[in-house]
Amino acid sequence: MGATRHPVSRLFDDAAAAVLSMPWRPELVVEEIPAPQRIAPYALALEADVESGDADLGRGRLVLLYDPDGNPAWDGTFRCVTYARAEVDAEMGADPLLREVGWSWLVDALERHQASHTAASGTVTAVSSESFGSMAGDPHRAEVEIRASWTPIVAAGSDIVAHAQAWQDLLCMVSGLPLLPPGVVPLPARRPGRRRR
Repeated sequence: MGATRHPVSRLFDDAAAAVLSMPWRPELVVEEIPAPQRIAPYALALEADVESGDADLGRGRLVLLYDPDGNPAWDGTFRCVTYARAEVDAEMGADPLLREVGWSWLVDALERHQASHTAASGTVTAVSSESFGSMAGDPHRAEVEIRASWTPIVAAGSDIVAHAQAWQDLLCMVSGLPLLPPGVVPLPARRPGRRRR
C-alpha cells in the first residue's frame, strides 16, 4: 500500500486503514502479508491463524482489491477474496451437507454484519482421509476449505469493516469457535493488523 493520497486512491487508503486498525478476536493472529500485484492497482492482504491455547484450529486469508476504473467481472471497484480452512471431525467431514453448510457460513456472516455486497461466488471443498497399512492406527482426518469472493459496496472506507468482521466470523465458524454475541467488541490480546516483518 503506497503512501500517496491521490483522490483516486483515498477511498482504498481509508478502507485499508480501517481494516488494519480493527480489533480482532484474541483467538485470531492476524498479520498483513504481501498482496498480489497484478490483479488490481491497489491491494491489501491479511493472513490469520485461529488458535486456542496451543491448538491450531484453522487459518485463512483475506485480500482486498481495488480498481478505481471498475472491473466487469467484479460488478464494482472493490473485491474481497478469501479462503478459510480447518480440520473438522470425521463425522462432520462425511456429512454430504457440509459443503452447503460451509457456504451458508459465509452468507450468514455477511448478513449478520450487514455487509452490503453483490456478485458472491465460491467453492466449498470437504476432504477426508483414512490411513492404511502401517499407518492404519492413525486417526481419520477431515478438512473443509472455503474459497470465495464478493464485491463489497463501499461508499466510505469504514464500510469495509463489516466485511472484515464477516471474514472473522467465517474463520471462527469454520474453526468451531462460537460467535460473539451481537454488540460485543473483542479486546485483542495482540496489536491488531500487525505487519509481518
